Amino acid sequence: MVSTQAAEAEAGQPPALTIDALGKKCPIPIIMLAEQINYVPRNAIVSVLADDPAAFTDIPAWCRLKSHHHVASYELPDGGWAIHVRRNY
Repeated sequence: MVSTQAAEAEAGQPPALTIDALGKKCPIPIIMLAEQINYVPRNAIVSVLADDPAAFTDIPAWCRLKSHHHVASYELPDGGWAIHVRRNY
C-alpha cells in the first residue's frame, strides 16, 4: 500500500477533489467522475475512492477513451482503491 503522502508526491500534487464511490457498483463510480471532473481546474487531480473491482480497470479505460490521464491507483487500508485521474482538458 502507498501512503497518502507518497501518493501526493508521486502525482506531484494533492487531489483537488475526492469522489467517494465506496460501496457503489460500476458504472456509478465512472458516472460520478464524469459528472464532477469539469469542476476542477485543468491539470488538477481527482481521486475516486472505489471498492468495486470493475472500477479498478474501468476508470483507467475511461481515461484513455476520454483523453484524461490515469495517474495511478493506490490501495486503501480498508479495501478498495484511490484512483487518481488528471484532468487534461
